[in-house]
Amino acid sequence: MSHTAHIPSHRKPRRSSSKLALRAGVAGGVLSTIAVASGAGAATADPVTETIEMPTLSSGLSAAVTQSAEATQQVALDLELQAQEDAAAAKAAQTAKKAKAEAERKAEAKEKAEAKKRAEAEAKERASRSSERTTLSAPSSSSNATGSAATVVAFLKAQLGDAYVMGATGPNSWDCSSLVQAAFRQVGIDLPRVSQDQSVAGTQVGTSNLQIGDILYWGGAGSAYHVAVYIGDGQYLDAANPSKGVVIQDLSGYPASGAVRVL
Repeated sequence: MSHTAHIPSHRKPRRSSSKLALRAGVAGGVLSTIAVASGAGAATADPVTETIEMPTLSSGLSAAVTQSAEATQQVALDLELQAQEDAAAAKAAQTAKKAKAEAERKAEAKEKAEAKKRAEAEAKERASRSSERTTLSAPSSSSNATGSAATVVAFLKAQLGDAYVMGATGPNSWDCSSLVQAAFRQVGIDLPRVSQDQSVAGTQVGTSNLQIGDILYWGGAGSAYHVAVYIGDGQYLDAANPSKGVVIQDLSGYPASGAVRVL
């Protein structure tokens, strides 16, 4: 290509003045049309007769916050009241527990004191009986029946109040035959151990002709189930049963089957 050839320009070509004038006219027409329509619409619009007031958001929010605060305060008051009630209940329970423990301690102390007093009384009674038995342990020097019978009865009366225990032989508990055997041992008479043998150990006598010191029995001779000693005035002394122990009873209430005399 020749260096003198024409080089096209890169600048945009200018728009013609006729085109610009055309576009300006169109735009102006459109704006005029809009203005006319707006004026017509404004002239025919209905007048505003009422105003719609929108609710105020801030006032509703304030009421909600107030209600929430009141609810929170009520919950706090309820929790405080419950805590006070729980504390009062715990204190009352602790006080009751202490009072119960103190009452139990006093009751235990009282029971121990009473037990000690009973033990001392029983020891004193046993000592008194032991003294009486020591005095009566030697056989009477009198050889007549009256003296021996008195010794037997004195020994028996010294055992009043002792317990009845089957098979026991003293000194504080007896059964019927062991008490009779021990009583006659005081005057040197060695009787058999059981009631069946004691019922035939001496001379049979009628119950209408009794003397102090006679051995009474209930049941058949040789098969007696209970024995006692006649002490005069229609009475006898025996180790009766577990509920009575050693007692004095009337023959009229429990008549004997028979009697034997060994003195």
